[in-house]
Amino acid sequence: MKDKLFIAFQYVVPQHLLSHLVGWLAETRIDWIKNLFISRFIQQFNVNMAEAERQTPDAFENFNDFFTRELKPGMRVIDKNSNAIVSPADGAISQLGPIKNGRIFQAKGHDYSLIELLGGNSKTADDFIEGQFATIYLSPKDYHRLHMPVTGTLRE
Repeated sequence: MKDKLFIAFQYVVPQHLLSHLVGWLAETRIDWIKNLFISRFIQQFNVNMAEAERQTPDAFENFNDFFTRELKPGMRVIDKNSNAIVSPADGAISQLGPIKNGRIFQAKGHDYSLIELLGGNSKTADDFIEGQFATIYLSPKDYHRLHMPVTGTLRE
């Protein structure tokens, strides 16, 4: 019943107002609101705070700071085996497949242009033509920082 009310609320409230409200909640530094919001989120989604550098709601500036929290060193060890596949993020693979004609097919009939996903850079897109893709779904409880599992400097 609560889920149905929440969904109905999203349809009744104007989208601009809803977006503004969620943005305000994510950025608010009013301690009691921020701490309550973070505490409820941790409880609702069973977030494992034992992995986090900062573990209590009052340790975060706002919800966004919590959502992109740092982990303790050593919590995500990268496999050094050259045959290992290393994910850049927590989450579960929701889609796997071939890149066909420069398009990546996703669930529910949506597909995406490889060039668009790579910021309009057709030269970079050429390196992936007829390759494979994986989509990683991050649930609300997952760690939301991305890491580059190779040595080097990210330039673009």
